[in-house]
Amino acid sequence: MSEHKIDVMWDDTPVDVSTEVNFIWSIANKLRGTYQSDKYKDVIIPMVIIRRFECALDSTKQAVVDKYKENPAYPAKAMCRVSGFQFFNTSEYTLAELVNDPDHLAANFRNYIEGFSANVQDIIKSLDFDKQIDKMDKNNRLLSVVKAFSELDLDPKTIDNVKMGYIFEDLIRRFSENAEAGDHYTGRDIIKLMVNILLAEGCDDIFDDHKEITILDQAAGTGGMLSTSYNFIHRYNPTAKVRLFGQEINPESYAMCVAEMLIKGQNAENIRMQDTMKADCFPDRQMRFVIENPPFGTPWGGKDAAEGVEQAVKEENQKGFDGRFGAGLPGSGDMQLLFIQSAVNKMDNALGRAAIIENGSPLFSGGTSSGESQIRRWLLENDLIEAIIALPVDLFYNTGIATYIWVLSKDKREERRGKIQLIDAGSIFHKLRKALGNKKNEISPEDRSAITKLYADFAENELCKIYPNTEFIYREYTVMQPLQRSYAVTEERIRAMLSKGSLSSLYDPAKVAELENSEEELTGKELKKLENYQNNAHVYEAIIELLRCADDDKVYLSPAEFLPVLTKILSTATADKKLLDKIADGLSIMDKSAEIQRDKKGNIIYDKETKDTEIVKFEESIEDYMAREVLPHVPDAQWFFEEDLGKKNPVVKTGAEIPFTRYFYKYQQPKPSEELEQRFLELEKSVSERIARLFG
Repeated sequence: MSEHKIDVMWDDTPVDVSTEVNFIWSIANKLRGTYQSDKYKDVIIPMVIIRRFECALDSTKQAVVDKYKENPAYPAKAMCRVSGFQFFNTSEYTLAELVNDPDHLAANFRNYIEGFSANVQDIIKSLDFDKQIDKMDKNNRLLSVVKAFSELDLDPKTIDNVKMGYIFEDLIRRFSENAEAGDHYTGRDIIKLMVNILLAEGCDDIFDDHKEITILDQAAGTGGMLSTSYNFIHRYNPTAKVRLFGQEINPESYAMCVAEMLIKGQNAENIRMQDTMKADCFPDRQMRFVIENPPFGTPWGGKDAAEGVEQAVKEENQKGFDGRFGAGLPGSGDMQLLFIQSAVNKMDNALGRAAIIENGSPLFSGGTSSGESQIRRWLLENDLIEAIIALPVDLFYNTGIATYIWVLSKDKREERRGKIQLIDAGSIFHKLRKALGNKKNEISPEDRSAITKLYADFAENELCKIYPNTEFIYREYTVMQPLQRSYAVTEERIRAMLSKGSLSSLYDPAKVAELENSEEELTGKELKKLENYQNNAHVYEAIIELLRCADDDKVYLSPAEFLPVLTKILSTATADKKLLDKIADGLSIMDKSAEIQRDKKGNIIYDKETKDTEIVKFEESIEDYMAREVLPHVPDAQWFFEEDLGKKNPVVKTGAEIPFTRYFYKYQQPKPSEELEQRFLELEKSVSERIARLFG
């Protein structure tokens, strides 16, 4: 357990940003007519960032301008010391001064932006803002927008990083109301819970004097998770050197994130605009903490994937565990388990911890041999999953689906080793007084305290279950019954034989119709197939006719008895032994009174039509399972374990899934039929009375 007591109610002074956000939104309305509402962000986000930088630099602006006039070649690093930040602006203009020369506003505004240090100019260029200056100027919007922003107070002394984060949050929420459900913004209440959980244990080292602590978010968004982690650690250890790293693909979110990191004094080089699926921007660095909320249900492969992603993912997978995706590739329609693998790859090998939000799919999707199953198996076998916490629904602004926090660790405390903790926190929330999009619920400080306690106590109760890792690893066995079939030539069995496709190698009516009616020109192979079918049509028809003429109720209990009879019936149509065997099989049905069939060595042959699959927990004996679950119902059943990892294409029959909800399912006794009947009669009487009153 941690030697340090951490207050989980930290940093919870209510933050009201309604004044600032409403003011910014009123500026957005000035764009109406020139811009569609979904394009307001093309102007508003760059202007917020520019104004934020201007306000931060206000107190040292004149000193920077004077130094620049004195020596235009003054080194950038030295100029940063003058400005007090990792950025500066050498232009004599401010937004307020630009308004004084409306005739030259566009040119002067560009001059003002060019006065920023290169790192800020890169942010503004990434948003393609130059085009918006032209567009606003031509449509008489530029003056009113610049003037309004010049009156907005975004000074870090009055609007700290936390409050600015909330302003960004609200803007992003408004701009993202029509975004895809998988591309969601994470509310600060969720982030605080994640940080609490992440740092609740195994983190005594963060209190060391001048400790360097690295934190990575591979889907950084506007940097909310990084900022919240930073604030938490600095609250308890002001001497800590917290270094923040992030990757983000959305240009607006990236720009906001870099802006806030610069104001925090973080190295902007550690925030990269890059698709995490394509590249790891920090390949030589492992992280003390990874915290992220990757997109749900976003494809990494196929026609809907972003350009270049599928190739990059497959190339990384080819590296095995020298790359990030060595455990396997999930279905191409969802990259969540790739983010989890990448997080594990980035976690410090000695102390690394991660908190990642996922939806339900990574817990159970995919069959036994699927990439999803094998990735879960790898995580469990390597004891990397510390806990999975089910969150309340309706927590996100634009999706109401169920979500989970995966807590990963490379340094579990002794009590947790070899175990996984499941926490059902779905009922621990407070209703918002007013819904924000799909966000109807929030995790209050008290809720966060309760959930963190469930995690840290590591004790079983109604909302917390603890299991060995092997609970979720299973083997897939095949179960079959001995081959016992009776044979007969009846109309019913002839129809069953045809539906099985026993004669499809000879003639297939459906395929012939498809080829004959094809609107496209047939290939040479298709023409050959059609010709063969047509040549065999008379044999096909003869076989069916002969069988129908031989319709008989006599039943044969072994193929040895039946094949001579069948050969004689069809002697004028075919003598092909393989075809006769197929026909015999098609005319057979399972019959426990029939002879058990054996191969030439006397071994029992098992009926593939009785094949069933049994999922058996890894540590359970198959014999015990069969005795309990199968043999009481099918006494002659036999199990087979068909795994063969030595093949070129291995046959994998050991997998893993975490069916979370099953472990918290509570049986609810249905209402007695008498009670339901009484209620139905009452409703019927009520309806009849209302109809009578309605029609007098």
